[in-house]
Amino acid sequence: MLDDKLKSQLKAYLEKVTQPFEIVASLDDGAKSQELHGLLTDIVGLTDKITLTLDGQDARRPSFALNRPGEETGVVFAGLPMGHEFTSLVLALLQVGGHPPKASDEVVEQIRSLEGEMRFETYFSLSCQNCPDVVQALNLMAILNPNVHHVAIDGALFQDEVKQREIMSVPSVYLNGEPFGQGRMSLEQILAKVDTGAAEREAAKLSEKPTFDTLMIGGGPAGAAAAVYAARKGIRTGVAAERFGGQVLDTLSIENLISVPYTEGPKLAAALEEHVKEYEVDIMNLQRAVALVPGRPGEAHEVQFESGASLKSRTLVLATGARWREMGVPGEAEYRNKGVAYCPHCDGPLFKGKRVAVIGGGNSGVEAAIDLAGIVGHVTLIEFMDEMRADAVLQKKLRSLPNVEIILGARTTEVNGDGTRVNGLTYEERASGEIRQLELEGVFVQIGLVPNTEWLQDSPIELSERGEIVVDAHGMTSVPGIFAAGDVTTVPYKQIVIAMGEGSKAALGAFDFLIRQ
Repeated sequence: MLDDKLKSQLKAYLEKVTQPFEIVASLDDGAKSQELHGLLTDIVGLTDKITLTLDGQDARRPSFALNRPGEETGVVFAGLPMGHEFTSLVLALLQVGGHPPKASDEVVEQIRSLEGEMRFETYFSLSCQNCPDVVQALNLMAILNPNVHHVAIDGALFQDEVKQREIMSVPSVYLNGEPFGQGRMSLEQILAKVDTGAAEREAAKLSEKPTFDTLMIGGGPAGAAAAVYAARKGIRTGVAAERFGGQVLDTLSIENLISVPYTEGPKLAAALEEHVKEYEVDIMNLQRAVALVPGRPGEAHEVQFESGASLKSRTLVLATGARWREMGVPGEAEYRNKGVAYCPHCDGPLFKGKRVAVIGGGNSGVEAAIDLAGIVGHVTLIEFMDEMRADAVLQKKLRSLPNVEIILGARTTEVNGDGTRVNGLTYEERASGEIRQLELEGVFVQIGLVPNTEWLQDSPIELSERGEIVVDAHGMTSVPGIFAAGDVTTVPYKQIVIAMGEGSKAALGAFDFLIRQ
């Protein structure tokens, strides 16, 4: 099942296992069970600390549990955790085997203090880059607290469950049989939902922090770069972010970051955070900015957050980034995660063999259509303009695919559904005004980005007509001492490498501002 290179790497990891435990497999006669048997046999052949038994009684087959002697840890995988989930498997093996987690002592204690039985189920797809964070967080909670149980389920393999529960987006998490959440969630976010007093306690702690010299609002490439540059100047630096990594977390392949031929979004986000942590930077996650109170000349600026916390800083770097633009048509919001999706890599496997549409003919739309064509039954790409804007090489590839139709000069007017899920789409031919219908089961929206600046609408920060923050050559906004960087600004070309450069420049601008005061 595993090639020699992967076996060698895994063997090195498994040397960190200090406590013996058992893999209990529940298999049947199917091909996937045979594959899983091969995978588990490879694993136990690499260490004498892990044993394998095949007498599991789980109704989901193939599946396996990781149990310590005389103890069920509550960690179960239903399916083959390969692809993006292989890392989740490795971490679970290490943590069940006694290797300490990377979570802080405070978070570990919070998990161990949770009361009441919690049975989580997470539906994932092997191509989903958002799923591992959720799977790994819930596995860790199960390992640390006997009241918590977690089953990670490959939605593509257990299609009957997916249909029964009408799951059309991953990761989808259930708690004690009821929907708990969808989409990427960090360990801290999950804990905030199950430990309701945690957010209030954290907000109170944040509000007591002394004034920063430079505070980054946002933890994407721009905010991370700004934090590194500011911290290297020896000034008091902080990063307040809704989620560290920002939109990069939702990006699958990255092939244009100079000197890095290929990486993936979550991997880059982890590297950014690791780099920032090399310095004395106060990182504050789960903080969504809702208001800015600029200080008078010589006074600190204040940022207020949805959690109730507020932070003050002598200078600010606003790097709140952008998010996927929505179509804004009837049915889109109603059927979000019920057929309307924004991440083809995550949710594509749930539409295997079905008919879907991709809205948008730019690079992201064409790439999505190409990827989906290898999974779904048929793809219809709909572009508003009379020609696609994607790179020529991508257009050529798209047109070569037999199960793809391209409709140009069309305006999507409505997403149709039966009340529970998408069953079609309505569009207008712009040239003739004729209204047409498509029967399909999924709509993937890929029409660009919108800046995250709603929280600045009542502030004195100057915004462009598109809602972007206006900055000068040094990254400074219309308010002295407040800088901005990345996709949230008027700087053209929304690229990771540009955001990093702009974040660095804004931090240098903030430092220059401070020393001149």
